[in-house]
Amino acid sequence: MDLKLMQAEPSAEERAAVDELLGPPESAWDGAVERTSFDHRVARGGQDAREDRHLLLPALHALQGAVGWISPGGMNYVCERLTVPPAEAYGVATFYAMFSTEERPAQVLHVCDDIACRLAGGADLASRMAASPMHTVASPCLGLCEHAPAALMQTAGEGADVGFGPVSDEMERVFREGGPVSIRLRGTSVRQRADGLRLLRRVGHVDPSSIDDYRAHGGYEALRLALEHGPEWTLREVTDSKLMGRGGAAFPTGVKWQAVAEQPVHPHYFVCNADESEPGTFKDRVVMEQDPFAVIESLTIAGITTGCEQGYVYIRGEYPLATRTLTHAIEEARRHGFLGDDVMGRGVHFDIELRRGAGAYICGEETALFNSLEGKRGEPRNKPPFPVQRGLFGRPTGINNVETLINVLEVLRIGGEAFAEIGTEGSTGPRLFCLSGDVERPGLYEHEHGVTLGQVIEAAGGVRGGKPLKAVLLGGAAGGFVGPDALDARLTFEDARAGGYTLGSGVVMLFDEEADLTDTCLRIARFFRDESCGQCVPCRVGTVRQEEALRRIVQGRTLGSNDDELALLTDVAQVMRDASICGLGQTAANAVQSAIESLGMFGGDGAGGGNGDDVPTPTEDQES
Repeated sequence: MDLKLMQAEPSAEERAAVDELLGPPESAWDGAVERTSFDHRVARGGQDAREDRHLLLPALHALQGAVGWISPGGMNYVCERLTVPPAEAYGVATFYAMFSTEERPAQVLHVCDDIACRLAGGADLASRMAASPMHTVASPCLGLCEHAPAALMQTAGEGADVGFGPVSDEMERVFREGGPVSIRLRGTSVRQRADGLRLLRRVGHVDPSSIDDYRAHGGYEALRLALEHGPEWTLREVTDSKLMGRGGAAFPTGVKWQAVAEQPVHPHYFVCNADESEPGTFKDRVVMEQDPFAVIESLTIAGITTGCEQGYVYIRGEYPLATRTLTHAIEEARRHGFLGDDVMGRGVHFDIELRRGAGAYICGEETALFNSLEGKRGEPRNKPPFPVQRGLFGRPTGINNVETLINVLEVLRIGGEAFAEIGTEGSTGPRLFCLSGDVERPGLYEHEHGVTLGQVIEAAGGVRGGKPLKAVLLGGAAGGFVGPDALDARLTFEDARAGGYTLGSGVVMLFDEEADLTDTCLRIARFFRDESCGQCVPCRVGTVRQEEALRRIVQGRTLGSNDDELALLTDVAQVMRDASICGLGQTAANAVQSAIESLGMFGGDGAGGGNGDDVPTPTEDQES
């Protein structure tokens, strides 16, 4: 790939898709077909085009959505329109797993073979489908763990992408033989009654497309209170609530908001991190699909409180239904005066733009997410400076994930002090848990902090089929395993730190006595090897060495003794934890180390606790 423009020309479909996003080109310098006499003498719009670099990912999505891949001609046209060197655009396009720079059919089936779906036969399904007429790609976690085995159908042109599961025998038969198939969309994944629920009380009971229905069930009352009482009151309530981040970092929300609000440099930005990519996690997806206006309202409150006029929702590319639902919610909120130049008639400006990721786990890390929003490869930045000082577009930026934000609605509804009485002293409020794997009723569950692991499992019906429990994965791939002896463990931040386990992003994945934990550990190691952005040596090399050592142990081809390999794994884990730039490398060895220490796998003695320190995971806003 060269720095110069290529000779390839875009197709009419590609040109139309890009022009729909960016508007028609004004001159031959930015892609117009006809060159005027004026264009021979003057180049216009270069600086403006460079300022639109943040539209690179949306433009690449437009290309792929039009014809199913990013052709040289389409890439060339985007580079002309945005004044981006082709080598840079190619580097961005090849960074994200959902983009293809090689020609492929307009319809592609992604079959999940990650840890939850493997327990339901996802890996075998992916292997069988690889030999079918359908162009099939084995995929990391699609965020549909409660519907395992899950799949995502990407359709270019006029079709819409659809995530679905479980993949039935009938679906598989039709996919393998060719021909039309009826894809059944998912229902609600919440398995509890609305009575007593706080965060999920509207899910499954309110029409997610209707802003009137949302308002009839208490929607936009929190924003009204925030506007009536002002930012100082809102900040005080959020601070008094002791609300902590819900994705892994567990940083005090009020402290973060205060830090953004106090920054003298403007503009400020606020970002909703909806790039929920931790294997086993699907809580944010359920909320966005079933209660989208709650996400929009809470982000609006966060933005106005911290002095922002612009907010962004950065959503997983693998969440097509949530993307459509949120897009509609933003349009409806704007149409009804809850976004725009005069929010609720109070003379306050705040608006929201939705941006799609494109398949990169690392973009759950906040600074990698900022780079992605700016049209770059999703590589983390060194800190300091922290995002509250210099974040998106170099400006002060607040960022929270979906679950953290919707807790704010409950904080303002009942008051910060009352919210702080829920749960425990160090872990206030309700918490969402994603139950998957060998569990009787997989789905999304809400509990107050302080509930035990055993109680969470019991609420989901226990181990499927009444089989004995072998292990539980807490926190996802970046979390750790615990054994059946940990069922009395309380799920709070303070108990997790003391006990050497992690809450992470709320994953509770069960493995019964027949589950192959060796296969699971190998899949986790491969996941981190694939998802490392490669920017820093400890993570880039360490994730590869971890997988290699595990495979040698499993295959009985150790370099030296088994203990030598275990010592190597421990050393590699320590280096990644100490020297990696971001949470991906810092947590990439957690699950494997916990399997060795807590479960006695791979020749470990089974002594010791969990996975060490509760290091923030890449799927949540990091501490700032």
